[in-house]
Amino acid sequence: MLGTLKLEPATSRPDLLAAPVTAALEAWPTPALTDRDQVMVAPIDPGLADTAAFCDAYGVRLEESANCVIVAGRRGEVTRYAACVILATTRADVNGIVRRLLDSRKASFAPMDDAVRLTGMEYGGITPIGVPSSWPVLVDARVVATPHVIIGSGVRHSKIAIPGAALAALPGAEVIEGLAREVGAEA
Repeated sequence: MLGTLKLEPATSRPDLLAAPVTAALEAWPTPALTDRDQVMVAPIDPGLADTAAFCDAYGVRLEESANCVIVAGRRGEVTRYAACVILATTRADVNGIVRRLLDSRKASFAPMDDAVRLTGMEYGGITPIGVPSSWPVLVDARVVATPHVIIGSGVRHSKIAIPGAALAALPGAEVIEGLAREVGAEA
């Protein structure tokens, strides 16, 4: 049990998931996820969806919480997107590793309106499960090493609990050593 969350199998609660997340879970055959019931979901107060407030209210450690940030990389007129999954205690290396992986001259967090429109998810609930299939899902190695992590569900009124290793098996996923830096670490 993670904190005070009341977890139940995500596949039994599509009302707690964004439509792209439900569709992705239904289509996600993977050896790392031998039992779909390993993906759990819990309702939360949508006003507490932001990581720090959520962790404080529900007794979840920051080290157990992962964020999914959408990055837009540009080279000329071409924009490429990626979903980056990092622990809440870290920050994505957007202008270094992510920019190079996207083969871009410039990279930044995608504008909120673009991230919401392109993923079909709510801001503050965006998750790597169900992002467009053409996007790479870049997962920091520390996330994969975490037995269970809490991530967004595509909506602000719930959170998903999932084995960190299962995120490495998402379609388009690539585990990246050093994708993120500890908050407060020097560049």
